Amino acid sequence: MTSEVDETPGAGEALGYEQARDELIEVVRRLEAGGTTLEESLALWERGEELAKVCRRWLDGARARLDAALAEEAAAEGGDAE
Repeated sequence: MTSEVDETPGAGEALGYEQARDELIEVVRRLEAGGTTLEESLALWERGEELAKVCRRWLDGARARLDAALAEEAAAEGGDAE
């Protein structure tokens, strides 16, 4: 297995969204290109799953922040109408 497959094991939390997304794109590109051994393909797949989870956590967090901001704005507008 090459070090390119999983350069930072367990460091998924430290990745920013864009970094995780870009690495995930590269993993998918390598899987689609083929030419890897079964073991390398499995390692790439596992890394892709980890990266997808990192991206999902970032997106879920962004959605929660947006929902909270919208709720706060709606509450403030509701208070102004009284």
